[in-house]
Amino acid sequence: MLKWLAQVGVLALVLLFFRILGGEAAKNFARSDISFGFDWLGDPPGFSIREGIDLQPNSGIRALAVGGLNTLRVAFSGIIAATILGTIIGVARLSKNFIVNKLAGFYIETIRNVPLLLQMFFWQVLLMAQSSLTEGDVGSRIFSVSNKGVASIWVFPSTGFWPWFLIFLGGVYLSRKVARKRRTYQEDTGENGHPGLFGILTLLGIALVGWLVHPLLGFLSILWDGIGDLIGAIPAATVSLLIAGAAIVAAVVWIKRFLDSKRTPAGLGKLTDDDIFRMIFAGVSALFVVWIAFKVGGAVIAKPDGTDASVAAVLRDSFANIFYWFGDKFTGEAGSPLSVSKPAIELRGTGGFVQYADTGILATVPFFSVWIAVTLYTASFIAEIIRGGILAVAKGQTEASQALGLRRGQYLRLVILPQAFRIILPPLGNQYLNLAKNTSLGTAVAFGEIVAVGATLINQTGQSLPIVIVWMAFYLILSLSLSGVVNYYNRRMALVER
Repeated sequence: MLKWLAQVGVLALVLLFFRILGGEAAKNFARSDISFGFDWLGDPPGFSIREGIDLQPNSGIRALAVGGLNTLRVAFSGIIAATILGTIIGVARLSKNFIVNKLAGFYIETIRNVPLLLQMFFWQVLLMAQSSLTEGDVGSRIFSVSNKGVASIWVFPSTGFWPWFLIFLGGVYLSRKVARKRRTYQEDTGENGHPGLFGILTLLGIALVGWLVHPLLGFLSILWDGIGDLIGAIPAATVSLLIAGAAIVAAVVWIKRFLDSKRTPAGLGKLTDDDIFRMIFAGVSALFVVWIAFKVGGAVIAKPDGTDASVAAVLRDSFANIFYWFGDKFTGEAGSPLSVSKPAIELRGTGGFVQYADTGILATVPFFSVWIAVTLYTASFIAEIIRGGILAVAKGQTEASQALGLRRGQYLRLVILPQAFRIILPPLGNQYLNLAKNTSLGTAVAFGEIVAVGATLINQTGQSLPIVIVWMAFYLILSLSLSGVVNYYNRRMALVER
């Protein structure tokens, strides 16, 4: 009983603390004649963004969306690159080759001991010190580096990409089925079933067939548009009701599964205070989501087109627009799903300014400075995690692999790394979270990520607290999403005890 009282008391103190802070903030806003609200989300921001999907956003929420997508571009591409580079450096750190071993160690000790912000400044200064584009550079090329950024050849989605990609996803599913069957055949007969080879050939075959027949999926545009119409016809109040119902169902399912995990052949096991608290917390969280669904969902905001609509209606229309967008992509037109585009340098304007054309892919100086810095910095920590995970695998596994005649690359790929990843994955997830949150330092090098865009909105609107709340919500959702993915694979890879 004392334990429960202590927990409830601490919770009450925390709520009281935030209540006092909220009250003082409201008084200060009133004293400064600044209104607290989110009307600025629908107002024109009054500034442009240097890079992103929309350089001239017509509303505050659109500007934040551009900044958020810029953050996600750096975060997800950086996670992939840092994982690959960190794995290579971590394995090299264990190499018996003296030069490779020492170079990997030098990289790790140098990069991780230099502050990340200084590394961003270094790459920014290095790129800005490159030569300027001149009229002699006009033309297309495969790769280019200048004081305007790094441009490279790239592959872009083209006409028919999404129908082909749908076929490709079906190929991924079927290739996994084929590989699983070949693996079962190998286990049953002892003969080499070549599961990887058969899986890859199946995927390539389906991808090639899809390249030729993707126009036949044009009829799906009717389906996508029909789903969009169906969603758009849902009343706004029903949207809030569906969200609330989903929260309650999720809480009930979670509590049921939790209780099932406590059951024994003799019946339900004894529940501890922590177990009871978890179930209460799940129920309270569901009720909180219900309150948010109706309270926030019913709030009316101004849309960029000047009309007013509830948050639930905006959410419904946004979800419906996704299906309308897919409907526009399934046109049934023939053509290559992918196109290769080379960067080009051209003269623009009457003054003849030399600029990169809208071809290929261009990493601007701010983007490249942030991306390369967070990638290299995170890779240095991932390398040490990989090295520690490999060393944690019993030495007998390596000796047994060598006794079977496996080469170093084979036993690392087939024996050591699969076991090491069970140890590596939890700290690896922490590094992914650090990389995602470190992108906020991009504001120091003028990169248009969500913090930089929000800071400009604060200067324009004076709504500092609401924008900080948006920042916190964005990074909270991003961190929880990454944690959820890592935890899912961590559970999949965990050893099942008998």
